[in-house]
Amino acid sequence: MPEIPNENQPILSYRHEHDSHTLPVALKHGAYEGLRKALGLQPPEVTEIVKASGLRGRGGAGFPTGLKWSFMPKEPVPGRPHVLAVNADESEPGTFKDHEILLKVPHKLIEGSLITCWANHAHLCYVYVRGEYSRAYDILRIAVKEAEEAGFLGKNILGSGFDCEIVLHRGAGAYICGEETALLESLEGRRGYPRPRPPYAVTCGAFCLPTVINNVETIAAVPWIVLNGAQAFRRWGTEKSPGSKIYSVSGHVNQPGNYECPLGTKLRDLIETAGGMLDGRSFKACFPGGTSEAMIGPDNLDIPMDFESLAQAGSMLGSGGVIVMDETTDLVKVLWRVSRFFERESCGKCTPCHQGTWWLRTILERVLHGRGSPEDIETLRDISNNMLGQCFCLLGDSAAAAVLGLLDHFPSEFDRHIHATVAESVTT
Repeated sequence: MPEIPNENQPILSYRHEHDSHTLPVALKHGAYEGLRKALGLQPPEVTEIVKASGLRGRGGAGFPTGLKWSFMPKEPVPGRPHVLAVNADESEPGTFKDHEILLKVPHKLIEGSLITCWANHAHLCYVYVRGEYSRAYDILRIAVKEAEEAGFLGKNILGSGFDCEIVLHRGAGAYICGEETALLESLEGRRGYPRPRPPYAVTCGAFCLPTVINNVETIAAVPWIVLNGAQAFRRWGTEKSPGSKIYSVSGHVNQPGNYECPLGTKLRDLIETAGGMLDGRSFKACFPGGTSEAMIGPDNLDIPMDFESLAQAGSMLGSGGVIVMDETTDLVKVLWRVSRFFERESCGKCTPCHQGTWWLRTILERVLHGRGSPEDIETLRDISNNMLGQCFCLLGDSAAAAVLGLLDHFPSEFDRHIHATVAESVTT
């Protein structure tokens, strides 16, 4: 089986244990030993360990984490303290890994946040939690209090002289706030609009302070890496995509859930790990990394689920939300729902996204309900190509990529709807 054995998993190792979210259980499994080791090292040494591990951002972009940290100013300037912002606004459809981390192993996130703060000379961490995650927020709040009372958080942590505070901030259910600059705008009390870049967050982030921003899964992997070493993490995965990855497998599988596997696990093996196809049906397609990526089909069942392989196949690993669909699925209907989601979640700041998502949804709706024409296929392609690279953030690009993926990889799905419509009109 491709899933890493429970006892060796860097993040989800003890999630199935009773009261796994509590500090006593976490300590039994070595919690805060990575922090203790990190505090015995100089901040640049911690950054070098993470850089050598090859850990890449698990929120979607896959940018090397240690490299991102190295972009932060080497020392804080008086009056401009450094800040860490943890992106827990998990809104990508089909992705629920961060939610389980918050619910089951919150001390992994807290310890990782403290190590990240130490490595980046930060004394303040904001955790931006998705508004719908009420229970997860409450569990994380209690875990923060436990860590403070035990001396792992607050003043003079573990007698090292290092002070650090964690502030929890709840979002209000906007998908756009998963984009890091929109997250910062919301954190500061404004509407969640994406910011122009430059300036980048490492020079002017939260409250115009140097800020490093990382996803929950990324941060939660840091304690294991620091404690066990970069090479131990690299024993999984591939050369360019090393380590473990939590795949959120859902859809037409027998056992949907989160599975921590080596990066590069084949899609076929991942489906088998999730209990195989529901009711023994045939695989038709899947979103490999949430609905922001292009679907892939049966020809890609043996594709390694890593950043490079999926990019070569015309899709992306993204957040690792693997939505599996069987032979009974109408992919045009799926794409219409996805386009409707992007239309609703567009912040409206830029015209290509605001208008483009509306047109994509409108045309797909027309095709789906038997009012389409052959010209609609080229119109969808034209709109999508004009959205790519022209939007203020990646929301519009994601909506366009999903449409182009279906047009390129599953043209027969459109043909079936269009030809049925044409045949009916000729008959009548």
